Amino acid sequence: MVCQDPAVAWTRPCAVLGGQATVASRERQTVDKPKVVLGVSGGVAAYKACELLRRLTESGHDVRVVPTEAALHFVGSATWAALSGNPVATEVWSDVHEVPHVRIGQQADLVVVAPATADILAKAAHGLADDLLTNTLLTARCPVLFAPAMHTEMWEHPATQENVATLRRRGALVVEPAVGRLTGADTGKGRFPDPAEIFALARRVLARGIREPALAGRHVVISAGGTREPLDPVRFLGNRSSGKQGYALARTAAARGARVTLVSANPQLPDPAGVDVVPVGTAKELREAVVKAATDADAVVMAAAVADFRPASYATGKIKKKDGQEPEPVALVRNPDILAEIAAARPRPGQLVVGFAAETDDVLVNGRAKLARKGCDLLVVNEVGEAKTFGAEENEAVVLGADGSETPVPNGPKEALADTVWDLVAARLVS
Repeated sequence: MVCQDPAVAWTRPCAVLGGQATVASRERQTVDKPKVVLGVSGGVAAYKACELLRRLTESGHDVRVVPTEAALHFVGSATWAALSGNPVATEVWSDVHEVPHVRIGQQADLVVVAPATADILAKAAHGLADDLLTNTLLTARCPVLFAPAMHTEMWEHPATQENVATLRRRGALVVEPAVGRLTGADTGKGRFPDPAEIFALARRVLARGIREPALAGRHVVISAGGTREPLDPVRFLGNRSSGKQGYALARTAAARGARVTLVSANPQLPDPAGVDVVPVGTAKELREAVVKAATDADAVVMAAAVADFRPASYATGKIKKKDGQEPEPVALVRNPDILAEIAAARPRPGQLVVGFAAETDDVLVNGRAKLARKGCDLLVVNEVGEAKTFGAEENEAVVLGADGSETPVPNGPKEALADTVWDLVAARLVS
């Protein structure tokens, strides 16, 4: 016999027969698990929330799924119960004595609504409470994350945009939907973001546990990856940058409530959830994209490895080997110094500019000189090499400030460095 009390499933699971878990043993197993409410509203993308649920439960989160009645037309309650290990209810009339419409939100460490339809965004923005999910949203005092999914016309409608702005103003994190194939043959903005990326974003939000996102209402521009300068149709000059640090910066900024533009140069990485990605190839393309995006940005973080030089000429056909002859020398010309240009221009008053410096020797000496030369506010300096930083999951750096400050970041996940960078940026942004 399994307990079917939806209000107390997190705190007082019933004993079951046959030597199964008792109340006490279950409580010991779940006492340290973060409690996540996964709200699912009625869109075709509801089936993708199963993957998000699986990632949350397998990573040690205690998840309570609260679907709307419409969501159950796409995925049944049995699926949600089986994947979460918790009972499922959609309305407030089950086990009324346990007041589930209040308790579920009160006990949550994080609420994620995925997918979030235009309907649920409207109800949340206007404080409506006609089912268990909308009641939960009103009682939650933890961070709330919405992952919208709908047709482009619905997302772009002024009513939806006003509702999103209202929710963000109140401290909710509403990520931007992805661009891609929608229901039927339509394509555009409104696609449900990759569940793996929503999971990564949810973990970042949960790790901070702050209801009011520190970068809410801010626009940040981040460059990531490594530029490629074509030599001929099949060859290019490039570097070892994977883009992982820039993507960690983008995910962390999104988790803090920022509107994020990620200018991405050639990485083989999935788009972070809630981030506008602008793909580029060369240093000149990256410059054009960053300059355009920076016009209304509160902060610009240049994490991309931008080629200092490019071939002076481009061969329209593949350069052939010639027997008995050495190849012609490749003449190089300088690429634009994007970091120095952005730091000098500052198109928006109070704009913060952050640079990255990859050094192989005299790291801090060269970093200080570069900080002064580029004119940026912060410079993240790290030692690089064939087996250091590039492509790795971890990073170690010192963040130098134009005010003379030095903030060391010990070796650890690239998200930890991203947290330090945004802490320093947020402290310096003018209100």
